[in-house]
Amino acid sequence: MHARLKTLTGTALLSLAIGGSAYAGGFSRGTADTDILYEDGNFNMRSGVTYVSPRREFSRNPNPQLVGTRYTEDYVIPSAAIKINLSDNLRCAGTFVNNIGGSAKYEFPTASGKVLEEFTTYETAATCGLGFDVGPGRLWVLGGGFAETLDYLRKDSYAAVGLGEGVLDLEGQKYGYRIGAAYEIPEIALRGQIMYRSGTDYGAEGTATAPRGVLYLALKNQGVPDVFNPFAGGNPLQSTPLDAYGVGSLPQSVELKFQTGIAPDWLAFGAVKWTDWSSLTRLDVRSVEGDMLLLSDEYYWRDGWTVTGGLGHKFNDTFSGLVSLTWDRGVSTGYDLQGDVYTAAVGVTMKDRIGGELRGGVGLSYLASAAETKYGADPNITDSDPDGRHGDQAVKAGYAFAFNLGYSLKW
Repeated sequence: MHARLKTLTGTALLSLAIGGSAYAGGFSRGTADTDILYEDGNFNMRSGVTYVSPRREFSRNPNPQLVGTRYTEDYVIPSAAIKINLSDNLRCAGTFVNNIGGSAKYEFPTASGKVLEEFTTYETAATCGLGFDVGPGRLWVLGGGFAETLDYLRKDSYAAVGLGEGVLDLEGQKYGYRIGAAYEIPEIALRGQIMYRSGTDYGAEGTATAPRGVLYLALKNQGVPDVFNPFAGGNPLQSTPLDAYGVGSLPQSVELKFQTGIAPDWLAFGAVKWTDWSSLTRLDVRSVEGDMLLLSDEYYWRDGWTVTGGLGHKFNDTFSGLVSLTWDRGVSTGYDLQGDVYTAAVGVTMKDRIGGELRGGVGLSYLASAAETKYGADPNITDSDPDGRHGDQAVKAGYAFAFNLGYSLKW
């Protein structure tokens, strides 16, 4: 059975990538390909790219022009990994992945004036595994570190009040670690793994540019009197750049994965992942000079749970395939629009004549409807709303589709 299942032990990775990245809760996108550590061969290379197209439309919005419009943007998730065996019992891997991100573009300004918001992190990591023969299989102790870079871009339009546009551009870098353990019995394609990844706390720095009048109102609404407001007076249309920094936290996570051969040429696999999204309560942006609060996005999410299960099958020495189902619990608590996600995925792998393996797959996600409940009625909005929640947003149930293509080589 060992020879027959060699191909299948790799195909589970494709399913977890497709199922987990199509439109997971919070800002989750890709996961570092540390499973390459278990691959046969002294030197392995693996790369892939996933294209995701989520479709969501507003069913309620304080700006009636946005009702019925799509705001979610397509995105691409790159992933790459290289593994080398340093000895019979020690091997290390370098990985790269777009692990977190979000992108929204609005056809008309939101109530706060937002027209574009993009948020992306990339993780570059090194992870090593130390193996010990235990019973009929091998026990692995895993650990390593990562560097995470963050890019944040937001654009606002204040044309409704005649004050022009604003841009916020922030960058940051933080470091973290992952530790874990695994046990495998290759002869029956059995492997269980648990992996912990630390969270990161950001003080991303950059520039906030906005009309002087907007900055004046931002401080006035916080109760700053004109005598202490540096933007009181002057030309309200004057574009004013400020050194700024954003403060927020990105989550830690724990993932448990399991696979086993269940019959000749058949493999069952599954995963459960907990992500500490409750650590992201809000994103505050402040000026470097004077430490003035310029804007604040509220999240107050609950923790996320992602559950995946599936089957893999080897058709012949060249082709293998898989199917999987994933449920991702929505993290919203009423401050935004992150609902449950259900994903079905299928994938195929094909071995070529030079020792490589081509992988492809598709995933389709159902995005449950969601609604804000924390902001309540806005007395300045008079459009017809049977729920009486003029100040809150809501979205219809939508969908996302994803395409994945990858290639691997080993020596």
